[in-house]
Amino acid sequence: MFNTIEIDRTNLTIMGVPFGDLLTLERTANALGSNMFEGFKPTPNGVKIIRDYITGIISLTELVAFAKQKAYV
Repeated sequence: MFNTIEIDRTNLTIMGVPFGDLLTLERTANALGSNMFEGFKPTPNGVKIIRDYITGIISLTELVAFAKQKAYV
């Protein structure tokens, strides 16, 4: 099934989650798209977690811990 998410390149947001620059928004959107292809259903909290991983705010270990805790819901 094809699902869409709200991406606003003008205001630099994905599902209402703000981004500091277009490159980070695009990288996050690509990561979301790859995961959605595998069945992931993004939420604003999930977008924040992926954004924070891409920008280096959280580590891979923390990302895995969030995934195990289903913190992205």
